[in-house]
Amino acid sequence: MASVVMSPLLASADIQFTALPPLSLYIHIPWCVKKCPYCDFNSHEARNEVPEEAYVAALTQDLESVLPLIWGRSIHSIFFGGGTPSLLSAKAIDDILGMVRARVRLDCDAEITLEANPGTFEVEKFRGFREAGVNRLSIGIQSFNAKHLKELGRIHDDQQARKAVEIAHQFFDNFNLDIMYALPGQSLREAEQDMEQAIAFAPPHLSAYHLTLEPNTLFYRQPPQLPDDDLSAEMQIMIEERLGHAEYEHYETSAFALKGNQCRHNLNYWQFGDYVGIGAGAHSKISLPDKVLRQMRYKQPKAYMDSVQNGAPVQEEHPVLRKDMGFEFMMNALRLTGGFPLALFQERTGLPVKVIEKQLVEAEKRGLIVRDHSRIAPTPVGERFLNDLLTIFLPGDEFNA
Repeated sequence: MASVVMSPLLASADIQFTALPPLSLYIHIPWCVKKCPYCDFNSHEARNEVPEEAYVAALTQDLESVLPLIWGRSIHSIFFGGGTPSLLSAKAIDDILGMVRARVRLDCDAEITLEANPGTFEVEKFRGFREAGVNRLSIGIQSFNAKHLKELGRIHDDQQARKAVEIAHQFFDNFNLDIMYALPGQSLREAEQDMEQAIAFAPPHLSAYHLTLEPNTLFYRQPPQLPDDDLSAEMQIMIEERLGHAEYEHYETSAFALKGNQCRHNLNYWQFGDYVGIGAGAHSKISLPDKVLRQMRYKQPKAYMDSVQNGAPVQEEHPVLRKDMGFEFMMNALRLTGGFPLALFQERTGLPVKVIEKQLVEAEKRGLIVRDHSRIAPTPVGERFLNDLLTIFLPGDEFNA
């Protein structure tokens, strides 16, 4: 195992938790049918049959290896991400959830989400996912426009996108639609049509993502012609207004939900909760009484399964440095449009809020946050210029001037 070990004195001096945060489980399924040109996630084209049995065995050993770090703690949500988890059979998902239930305490009302892409939707398979215990779907629609789907390299067309939502409606009361905007050659009216179609399906949750050109993607190496900043901003404003009129709460930078349907798993991330990540390339954040530990698994599926077999699935491991804790917390919590209770900072970082007082004063002076004795929240300007707001909390030179 190529791990990084750091002195506890450098990592966690003065960090003390009175209570540990909620704990989630993330399960990474690394295969997809085809790698999309904009995707920078740890996904690998399944050129042959997915080795389900071997991968389930690896996930089992991986979870068992981390159990000593989470003894006695309950799992309140599970998220199957990818890749394309819906490539797996219903039996494989059932086997994974069965082995999880046998090894950890799972809340009786745990939210269990599975990412699914149109093109992998079959009625019997999704009936099986529901029977296995999956109670929430996150569907990667991206667009209902056939031309834009083709330009994005998606394996599904507009008809398959609509059919996927119809199948989801049959078996799941709770599901999310992922929609992207600022697509190559997209007009404001086309973005509006995508949003109208999405709203017409009445999903309990909707995520609206601005297409960005991420390093190590085909689009980054060969950039398509994208809408300019002004048009992209118009699309964002239109989306927020349309969803607001349809009674969706804009509760996080890219997330909108009907009342009572916020994603509990993602909320745990944004509130700096804990999560165990198993599977190829999965990340973990685990709070211990005097430190916060981060882990990353090996990314390549074969390397991951080999490393698990050798008893060492973790490629990198390190405690979060005390000087980085404030930034890491704010990087998540300031994505929440309603902000966070002041007490949450100390509860989740083990540090008093005074350690970021100078940064808070600066952010307030710039009009990027509002705060009182009980709560801190980004202003509308802070939401629009979130990166500028977060830069204030970066460790190093004061305010990174």
